[in-house]
Amino acid sequence: MSDATVDPPALAIATDMVCHIIVKAREFDGQDVETDPDSGSNAADDGGISVLEDHDDDPTQDELIAFIEALDEDEQVDLVALLWLGRGDGDIEDWDDLKAQARDSRNERTSAYLLGQPLLADHLADGLSAFGLSCEDFEKDHL
Repeated sequence: MSDATVDPPALAIATDMVCHIIVKAREFDGQDVETDPDSGSNAADDGGISVLEDHDDDPTQDELIAFIEALDEDEQVDLVALLWLGRGDGDIEDWDDLKAQARDSRNERTSAYLLGQPLLADHLADGLSAFGLSCEDFEKDHL
């Protein structure tokens, strides 16, 4: 037996792409319910508070959907498997099984599924962490 550490499996999705989704998911999750849907005020008059509210025409949600839908099948499968890994549905040793399950359940609603997951950003970050990866450098460069 060897004491050498086993390298984690390779990801089909680039870490920066997952980090982009994490950052945007945090923006999306940080929104509050719309308090004044018929407001006629200028954003400057209300302190810009409406940008933190959830709207039907939310550009952050639109950007996330477009970004996820532009991923190829392997990238989408890895993204879903990372979510499941991060929320504790398995360990890094179960990666191949998580990917197989994600591939078997894959459909055209991946973006809707992901955006409907509570704590999406946290689970994806935890999934990356299981691979020894983080978004720390990405966030420094992009925030």
